[in-house]
Amino acid sequence: MTLELETAVGPRATVGAARLPIRELLGTAFQGLSTRRLRAALSALGIAIGIGAMVAVVGVSSSAQANLLAEIDALGTNLLTVTPGQTFLGANETLPASSVPMIGHMLNVDSDAAVYQVSSVNVYRSPFVPVAETGGIGVDAAGDNLPEVMGTSMASGHFLDALSDSFPEAVLGAQAAQVLGINHVGGHVMVYLGSTWFDVIGIMKPALLDSGLDSTVFISLPVAARLFQTQPNPSEIYVRADQNHVPAVSNLLAPTADPQQADGVNVSRPSDALEARAATQGQFTTLLLGLGAVALLVGIAGLALGAGATEVYAVTRHEPFVVPLYALIAAPAAGFLIGTLAGLYPAAKASRLSPTEALRAT
Repeated sequence: MTLELETAVGPRATVGAARLPIRELLGTAFQGLSTRRLRAALSALGIAIGIGAMVAVVGVSSSAQANLLAEIDALGTNLLTVTPGQTFLGANETLPASSVPMIGHMLNVDSDAAVYQVSSVNVYRSPFVPVAETGGIGVDAAGDNLPEVMGTSMASGHFLDALSDSFPEAVLGAQAAQVLGINHVGGHVMVYLGSTWFDVIGIMKPALLDSGLDSTVFISLPVAARLFQTQPNPSEIYVRADQNHVPAVSNLLAPTADPQQADGVNVSRPSDALEARAATQGQFTTLLLGLGAVALLVGIAGLALGAGATEVYAVTRHEPFVVPLYALIAAPAAGFLIGTLAGLYPAAKASRLSPTEALRAT
């Protein structure tokens, strides 16, 4: 009797760790999902929200980047600008009057247009507006081909022409028109410019490659010279070069504009800034994608939600609908991988428990 008791309470025989086959392991995992429906639903919702946020952010950023690149391609990357700077000795440069025709005769230059700053002249809606309320609007004299060279067009009316050389006529930039409260031309719309009434004959659309033109009022150079003693020294020259010879033309613009003081001439390419902005948006998208892959869970339901948000944004902003291919592939793949690992770990851990320990935990 004593021997039997000792045998019953003696050390328990060592039993190897229990391991379930893959089919039974998956069955156990799915059974856990079916018995804990609320927790499974909340987990799926978190996955959906996570991937939805990631796809929406990546899609919106990619759509904006694609829209910007499309605008750059439409405007062309062959626009160069020539502006006066400072010479090597620190003197302020003044572009000679001959710089515009000289540049126009250069090889591989398609067209050029110049603007001439009209100093100490402001524009108002009427003479009763306080002098200090200029609205930040500048006044420039310009040639009749400025919109064509800048790759923009007219929102209303027309640009300066031969008639504008003899009469006080003005064209408003897009921002200047908003400040002055003028939406369209016609019906003898006028502005008060330098103590003289000017007829408004046109309103330009925004100039993407040089937003400074949007807040400017343009008049003809002969009228500016006659009324305000404006000298024919350009404040900025816009040059359209042959697409295949832009670097070569850029290197020759400064000595052509001013052969005597070429070191005081600045040459730039406006499209470079826009392309840098597009590249920055691309890097921002990559950063967000990396953070999203670490911080957010991925799922098919969120993929559809994010794509829908991107499409709504693109339609309302009149931008192309773009969801990167890598997001469509990586999102469900990452979701499947994370979901599989999250389900297998607790199932594998539970399979190693003895029945008595599992019952005790329950």
